[in-house]
Amino acid sequence: MLFLTQKNCILCGVSATQDLCEPCYIHLPRLPANHCPICLWPVPTAEICGACLTKPPAFTHTIAAFRYTFPIDAMIHSLKYRTHLAIAPILANLLITRLKTTSLLPDVIIPMPLHPIRLRERGFNQAMEISRYISKQMGIALLPDSCKRIKHTPPQTGLPWKDRQKNIRKAFDCKIDLSGKHVALVDDVMTTGATLNELAKVLRKQGAAEISNWVIARTLPEVMQ
Repeated sequence: MLFLTQKNCILCGVSATQDLCEPCYIHLPRLPANHCPICLWPVPTAEICGACLTKPPAFTHTIAAFRYTFPIDAMIHSLKYRTHLAIAPILANLLITRLKTTSLLPDVIIPMPLHPIRLRERGFNQAMEISRYISKQMGIALLPDSCKRIKHTPPQTGLPWKDRQKNIRKAFDCKIDLSGKHVALVDDVMTTGATLNELAKVLRKQGAAEISNWVIARTLPEVMQ
């Protein structure tokens, strides 16, 4: 006889067999059905958006589990700023469910690095915690120390696009040979994509042939949600 472990839904607290009860899971904020495969910006016919056609980013495409709005934003904040590390595998599982629909898996996973100062302040790297779980569950090699954040920058939150690009410029360093590799960059949130793009540029210089962004959530304007 199979016995299912009873848990409590982390959002509403009711008894459940998973970390989220079915009603809460069903109502999580999904991305629009039609979106650019490179940056996830909403478009009418799910084709590459004008911005990515005009100025292609260094990354190849992006996969996100959900939109960055309630309650996903609250879960990410709880992990990052309240040190609720038990939420990392829950978020990772939500992303893994989405990743199971992709046909081509990467060769390696690289988590978005934190600058040593930020790492000391926070005590952990949320992208690393999420990446470690995904790597184990999906059997994909994790390269935890392959890239470093060498420039301590102010938070990107609240900065306009051009200032974000300037803020993050030359912030990363990577020494590993990635010739011909398909790399998955893992992070918690993608807003403008400036940080992911800056790291992807460095990986391209190291020979990466394809770069996928794997993020828990993608920020979109309220009017597009």
